[in-house]
Amino acid sequence: MLSKSQISLLKSLQHKNERKENGLFLVEGYKSVIEFINSSYKIEGIYHTASFEPKMLNLSQKINLYNISVTDIEKISSLKTPQEVIALVKIPVHPPLNNQKLKQKFSLVLDGIQDPGNMGTIIRTADWFGIDNIICSNDTVDAYNPKVVQASMGSLSRINVYYANIAEVLPQIGLPVFGAMLNGESIYKTRFGTEGLIVMGNEGKGLRPDIERLISKAVTIPRTGKAESLNVGIATALFCSEISRNKLGSQ
Repeated sequence: MLSKSQISLLKSLQHKNERKENGLFLVEGYKSVIEFINSSYKIEGIYHTASFEPKMLNLSQKINLYNISVTDIEKISSLKTPQEVIALVKIPVHPPLNNQKLKQKFSLVLDGIQDPGNMGTIIRTADWFGIDNIICSNDTVDAYNPKVVQASMGSLSRINVYYANIAEVLPQIGLPVFGAMLNGESIYKTRFGTEGLIVMGNEGKGLRPDIERLISKAVTIPRTGKAESLNVGIATALFCSEISRNKLGSQ
């Protein structure tokens, strides 16, 4: 049984300020927990119900296990239908963004993405297409938000997420900057080359003017139907897919 103070701490991690202050976040669900166990992330503890078999986790490192009641799981979970296992994970301290590590590859840049579901989808998409780095504006939703972690389905464990003043950072990186914009060259005609930054804008407002000025190539996904807009998570997937197709076609 968890103490009131333990429940209070774990429950507080649903809030950004508390996650930042404590340097911790929660991962819920067997599959996602397994992904983080097998990553470089440090697991501070795993909470599970009596019906969950800890041997399923196949732990190769010493991790504190806590058998707690269903009631306690419900108290600390952010889900309407709580999972049987929740991991308490330490937020990593990434070294400063190394521009050299961005060379000869593509990275995503997110300008003011607000929806946790979109953020999680983008992280999962980046993982699928082998994109290691995501650079976010400071007002982009926190990658360790419970809804983001849940939507990323464990992919967050393999992606480096940086937060920065992207208006200052983009010019310093020294790579082609491709911006997802309504008025640009068709994505199907664009030559992406072998390296660059793909900038995706806010769900409702798109790219900010000060970011637009830094775009070296505006790229658009041609519309052939009547939908007013395209979800940013889907748009990111299309960009990643096209870049991957270009890369495979040049091999």
